[in-house]
Amino acid sequence: MTNIFPVILCGGSGTRLWPLSRKSYPKQFVPLIGETSLLQDCAERLRGPADAPYAKPLVLTNEAFRFVVPEQLAGIGIDPGPVLIEPEGRNTAPAVLAAALYLAKTDPNAVMLVAPSDHVVPDKPAFHQAVAQGVQAIESRGDLVTFGITPDRPETGYGYLKLRHAPDATGTPVPLDRFVEKPDLDSARAMVDEGTYLWNSGIFLFAVKDIIAAFQQHAPDLIAPVTAAVDAAKTDLGFIRLDAESWSAVEDISIDYAVMEKARNLSVVPYAAGWSDVGSWSAVQELSNPDSNGVATTGEVTAIDCNNVLIRSESSAQEVVAMGVENVIAVAMPDAVLVASMDKAQDVKQAVAALKAKGAKQAEELPVDHRPWGWFESLVVGDRFQVKRIHVHPGAALSLQSHHHRSEHWIVVEGTAKVTIGEKESLVSENESVYIPLGEVHRMENPGKVPMVLIEVQTGTYLGEDDIVRYEDIYARN
Repeated sequence: MTNIFPVILCGGSGTRLWPLSRKSYPKQFVPLIGETSLLQDCAERLRGPADAPYAKPLVLTNEAFRFVVPEQLAGIGIDPGPVLIEPEGRNTAPAVLAAALYLAKTDPNAVMLVAPSDHVVPDKPAFHQAVAQGVQAIESRGDLVTFGITPDRPETGYGYLKLRHAPDATGTPVPLDRFVEKPDLDSARAMVDEGTYLWNSGIFLFAVKDIIAAFQQHAPDLIAPVTAAVDAAKTDLGFIRLDAESWSAVEDISIDYAVMEKARNLSVVPYAAGWSDVGSWSAVQELSNPDSNGVATTGEVTAIDCNNVLIRSESSAQEVVAMGVENVIAVAMPDAVLVASMDKAQDVKQAVAALKAKGAKQAEELPVDHRPWGWFESLVVGDRFQVKRIHVHPGAALSLQSHHHRSEHWIVVEGTAKVTIGEKESLVSENESVYIPLGEVHRMENPGKVPMVLIEVQTGTYLGEDDIVRYEDIYARN
């Protein structure tokens, strides 16, 4: 039986689904459709069928998300395999090559199933069957396989795959003729009518040795720096950190441009069982089971006499009411609200660019700040004070630290905190408080088996997150 190693690409900033998806916490970590995140859905899908489970997933991500990835996978009972940390984003070609070189050290004949972490593929059995079709093309011909989505409309937001002939109903792989860039509407209509064009899903399947050979032939300049980055990688708290100096010499290029558009041994598995890259709020509306009037709502929403709308409230304390509106997207966050015409769904990233230009922190940062030990959110911010809610996971601990410009009051409201202030350690239970003077070395930990929540009141002349001097940190943050 062929060993299938899922490779999950988990980078990106996700500006098209602002304000819910932001650079600090992009769409793959957000429960856009249902209760689980897109990353969790992807990992669950890549467990494989019951009769042929796949290997543990290899995940490529960046420094900012290295703790979020295993936390989310553990949340659905998946023990991740290797987590490779890219020093900086270099697009999909270097990421895929790094994964292939890493896997080649133990099994060069393994088959890699490469998938973005932020797609929706609802029919898992159909997807597994499509993968099985692709494996046959690899075993019989040594092909590089991609998956093409049968289009149900003329879409200008996707690239296309031109097949050498129309696919049949069996899902048998078809040789690829060429890649086609995102078309205009008239061209998209013509391609859909012709029947030999499929959407490019960005999902790939190939043997490790075959994709390395393809890089050697078509993108040889990537081989040396990526190999050096993998060979000089360091293990850090269970993560595999690719060598930064070698990685800095790697070209920023997609796997399509680097290899796929040049290779001649490509096959396409046709797939018609449902797929979305969730690339806009209009796509979210389609996936959110809208009613007969096209009304899709999430959270505390009341929609009256509306048509073709997506209305979301992302806070249980915030009621959103929409009356008599049509073709509208409205997404309400505690710190930002998006209201847009449905036909502007692909242009949301322009709003993010405008916010960045004016220096608005909402462009890239969420009000909830996720950390390795849990998360915190600012509830009230004044000139010389700030109130936060802090959630610490069971067994987790903040760094041993001090501040130059602020003192802090901690009030435990759930669970029990183990608090270090100077040389003194104490347990602070629910409804108890403690004071940390300015400049005092301190730490909080959660020694329990349930989350610990406290309210922190900061007072001082400067309250920024960069006013932290770390002395010890179990998460090895600088």
